[in-house]
Amino acid sequence: MPPSKKKFSQSPLVGAAFLMATSAIGPGFLTQTANFTNTLLASFGFVILISVLLDIGAQLNIWRILSASGLRAQEVAESVIPGAGSMLMALIVLGGLAFNAGNLAGAGLGLEVLIGVNPKYGALLSAALALFLFYQRNSLSLIDSFSKWMGIVMIGLTLYVVFVSEPPLLEAGYRTFVPEKIDLKAIITLVGGTVGGYISFAGAHRLLDAGITGPEQIQQVNRSAISAILLASVMRILLFLAALGVVAKGLTLESSNPAASVFQLAMGWIGYKIFGIIMWCAAITSVVGCTYTSISFISIPAFSSPVHKKRGLTVFVIVSLGIFILFNNPVQLLITAGALNGFILPISLLLVLLASYRKKMMRNYAHPQWLKIIGILVVIATLWLSVMTVKKLFI
Repeated sequence: MPPSKKKFSQSPLVGAAFLMATSAIGPGFLTQTANFTNTLLASFGFVILISVLLDIGAQLNIWRILSASGLRAQEVAESVIPGAGSMLMALIVLGGLAFNAGNLAGAGLGLEVLIGVNPKYGALLSAALALFLFYQRNSLSLIDSFSKWMGIVMIGLTLYVVFVSEPPLLEAGYRTFVPEKIDLKAIITLVGGTVGGYISFAGAHRLLDAGITGPEQIQQVNRSAISAILLASVMRILLFLAALGVVAKGLTLESSNPAASVFQLAMGWIGYKIFGIIMWCAAITSVVGCTYTSISFISIPAFSSPVHKKRGLTVFVIVSLGIFILFNNPVQLLITAGALNGFILPISLLLVLLASYRKKMMRNYAHPQWLKIIGILVVIATLWLSVMTVKKLFI
């Protein structure tokens, strides 16, 4: 009996980690990493380091507080400030739609590279696959497995490209701590693309659906949250090194599709096909994670039953597909969505931190003071970075 119980408890924890990580590793993730490596070179390692530290501070606070309370983020926010839950729901859903449009664009691009299909038809096929997963009886466990294997494929293939591109590892390591230049927009875009918007809550809401709640589950929640950040960070570092290996040789990435250039310049036609696989894997898992998490924020009676929730998932995917077809500029859309979701992070994290002071809501769970301090620092840092980024863009 004990072994089966362990298996039951560990599967959702692993699934939550991979759901969050693969939600973060989307087309925007690939595009942003390649684009910023092209402009910052080895100094982009510093941006990754800062973003990882901010990611960990945000995730540990959000996952622990939501799990201890047993409430979803919008429910926590509503109990702290009346109306805040509805505001957070609107921000997450709107940001999720922008991200999902880019995710479907990436899925279409990946299939175009692999089999030559028009990106719009590729996006349509990918949307149909995502909905197929959602409509299965055991959809959550199926999504867990799907996210895990897609994540393993992406990391394995990117690691292979790193070996081929032969990046200057010593230079990358040195500039990670002693950068030649610092780009605030790059930092907030990476944070927004890794834990901004819906991504912060993907794993935490998955744990709530699995019933992993209460103060007694905190250690398991910690491991799952840290695993999620590490998985996303490993992929970010590998892609950075692969891109650095290319640009360090004096080669120039195409601005229209910098991520594809990395693989094509490193390995030619085979590298281009590998890019197609990675792009599609990153995109389809992000479509699933984004749709699942965004709909989990809609707390209205019309979404109370599983049937109505599936209809909501369908509408969300179709609207996202429509946005992609209408605007048809995935690179700019993905970078803008990352910056937008970076702005959502300080607001949502602050609301969650305020909830940690309510003992009754937290079931007498005492959130560590050091984590609260780190959380407040992340709120201040990301808010400042967001303001400076917007100021730089529009003023």
